[in-house]
Amino acid sequence: MKRGKKYQDAAKAISRATLYDTEEAISLVKKTAVAKFDETIEVHIRTGCDGRHADQQIRGAVVLPHGTGKTVRVLVFAKNAKADEAQAAGADYVGAEELIPKIQKEGWLDFDVVVATPDMMGVVGRLGRILGPKGLMPNPKAGTVTMDVTKAIQDIKAGKIEYRLDKTNIVHVPIGKASFTEEALKDNFNTLMEAIVKARPAALKGQYLRSVTIASTMGPGVKLNPVKLQ
Repeated sequence: MKRGKKYQDAAKAISRATLYDTEEAISLVKKTAVAKFDETIEVHIRTGCDGRHADQQIRGAVVLPHGTGKTVRVLVFAKNAKADEAQAAGADYVGAEELIPKIQKEGWLDFDVVVATPDMMGVVGRLGRILGPKGLMPNPKAGTVTMDVTKAIQDIKAGKIEYRLDKTNIVHVPIGKASFTEEALKDNFNTLMEAIVKARPAALKGQYLRSVTIASTMGPGVKLNPVKLQ
């Protein structure tokens, strides 16, 4: 894959053979985020888990102290008093069965997170084929299936992010924007890593964190020492 001159110049500042500590890695990622837009800073964590086994799955959510820098649009499936509560808490969209055809037939997906009260999961389940592959299906482990819709919405708006293993047993999570201070990115990174380390499956034998890389949207990856993080 041919890379542009900006990327190549940025990559020269990073040694592929070096495993950096957190502060240095974040500093390098900020310096090498040279695109004309405010790049997202992401963490990519390769684990020793085998996600094909249910007892080695990793899934959860954590509220980043400084948020992600992204405005998150929340859709809530709820009825009656809970729908009113969701509206009052700042949900962008609130509805019930009437939203099903809009999503199924019109392809409406103008939202980033879906929250549902438990009684609505039978309805939301009909959207599994659409929401599932996009990672939008509400899940109790992520706190998005709940009667406490106010807390769910407030947490999401404050910077709650979900983490889960992909098919290659890697977790990909945003921790902020290139415009964030190094201190804010470090706080977010440490909060995420604490949650990931706590989420280690009891059934896993051997090394948990195989590699941890931080990168901006268009920039090169910076590798950290995984041994120091677990």
